[in-house]
Amino acid sequence: MVRNIVVIGGTSHPQLTQTICSFLGIPHADVLLSKFAVGETRVEIKESVRGKDVYIIQSGGGKVNDHLMELLITISACKTASARRVTAVLPLFPYSRQSDIPYNKVGAPLIKGSSNPKPGSSLGYTFESTPPTPHPGKPESGSLINGVDSLQKSLAKAQLEDREGGFSNGSPVKKRPVNGLPRSDTLDSTKSVVLGGGDDNTSTTSSSSKLNTFQPRPGYKQWVAQAGTLVADLLTCAGADHIITMDLHDPQYQGFFDIPVDNLYGRPLIKSYIQQNIPNYKEAVVVSPDAGGAKRATAIADSMGMEFALIHKERRPTRITDRQNATMMLVGDVKDRITILVDDLADTSNTITRAAKLLKKEGASKVLALVTHGILSGDAIERINASALDKVIVTNSVDQQEHLRRCPKLEVLEVGHVFAEAIRRVHHGESISVLFQYD
Repeated sequence: MVRNIVVIGGTSHPQLTQTICSFLGIPHADVLLSKFAVGETRVEIKESVRGKDVYIIQSGGGKVNDHLMELLITISACKTASARRVTAVLPLFPYSRQSDIPYNKVGAPLIKGSSNPKPGSSLGYTFESTPPTPHPGKPESGSLINGVDSLQKSLAKAQLEDREGGFSNGSPVKKRPVNGLPRSDTLDSTKSVVLGGGDDNTSTTSSSSKLNTFQPRPGYKQWVAQAGTLVADLLTCAGADHIITMDLHDPQYQGFFDIPVDNLYGRPLIKSYIQQNIPNYKEAVVVSPDAGGAKRATAIADSMGMEFALIHKERRPTRITDRQNATMMLVGDVKDRITILVDDLADTSNTITRAAKLLKKEGASKVLALVTHGILSGDAIERINASALDKVIVTNSVDQQEHLRRCPKLEVLEVGHVFAEAIRRVHHGESISVLFQYD
């Protein structure tokens, strides 16, 4: 039994809270979690937490926004009640897939520099402009009229020409004429050619007017909020002193916090399942369903002496609406072998079901999917039931009771003992590095 500790369970996953408390040998705290008639969250802690080590267990599945707000209010209530330390235990971290601004891989559009000199600046130089060569004591050269602005215009023009010349988002596409005419025969280009014989000022004005109408590339999202940074700041400002989670979708998320973050691994559970439930597992193949999970899958394959394969999604969209039309290609041999798809998260299950279809097409005898976080939202259960997947193994980092009832292919692994051991070690000031080992 662990003393001087309080475990509070949120409404997201009561069963996991009960399991963790059973391993620790303590009852969970008596708290009132409800909603007012207007829909606002109500939290009331009915026992003393003064000077105690408080652990609040709240997963990110289900009604994510309600559960996140409930967690923040509970953290604040514990700090107000003079808790010595408050640790948020988040088996599935909410908003973990929004860790960065989702720009295109080709980058965001260039920002135009300031063409007008700021008042008080010498010779019109600002922090947004670059002095031309030679040094500022000599007149400006004609090649850099507005400092870096002219360079940015040239880059923007080159990008536009590359895109029209048959390259979009880094992939060759069919060349599309503008208004039914080749690029060289458009009205703007014809005008610029005609005006080219006039004076240089008119030609420069025409060129500037064309570049001022520069539009973002397809797929660029303007005014995208950094939800990852925001959630980290909310937890810190609410009063959390420590975060314990499992298999963050993006490990860089830990850098958004000013407090310690322990990111536990689900790999030991996956490795143990493979060893105990797959006969001749050395002959099976570990498959990553996309390039992003290759490192995760290779770590498991290398530690167990298994072969590895990769499914590569080649995207060649021509419009924003075509972004989902990706061609999947298998790199590796899976013919007449058991294949094990390894991923950290399954939401709509579109990725793993398409991967399973490809593996069966390539001759795999059996396809299993081992996923740490089985969110399985929307029509994911129906998609799995109708897919080529033989079995889907997930952990109970998210409540799986309803999913088990609807999906006969689903199998659930217990993670309560992992979090219970992490809580015990953190409470006693012991190292939790042993929980990171999966060899």
